[in-house]
Amino acid sequence: MSGNNTYGDIHRYEPARESTAAAIGIVLLTVLEVVFVGLFTYGLTVGWGFSEFGNMFLGGLLAVIFLDLAFIMLLYRKEFLPDVMIVKKRRRKWEDLYIKEEDVDGTDSFGNAWENVKRAVYPYYKK
Repeated sequence: MSGNNTYGDIHRYEPARESTAAAIGIVLLTVLEVVFVGLFTYGLTVGWGFSEFGNMFLGGLLAVIFLDLAFIMLLYRKEFLPDVMIVKKRRRKWEDLYIKEEDVDGTDSFGNAWENVKRAVYPYYKK
């Protein structure tokens, strides 16, 4: 990265491919998702979960539902969302502690005695 980038600048932007095959794949996976969700809902209402095999079948069906949903989201993210890189500057540790840049090295133990007296008497005193 070059040094003239500021925080929030877009460093790289590649538009999405938007392939037709991915769109067809998403539609087919969505239809399959609706079938699995319908089967799961039917199994819950009929009471398949009360038998040992039916309970395992419903659990497997729920796993297949989430895997199918994961593939739908993966295809959508890969093929239909643009690839954008935004510049973020790494902050130094002292910035996380809310320390001013001039105070990074710390202060003297005793410091200027007269400044300390002025601050004790009038806390809003500015240097």
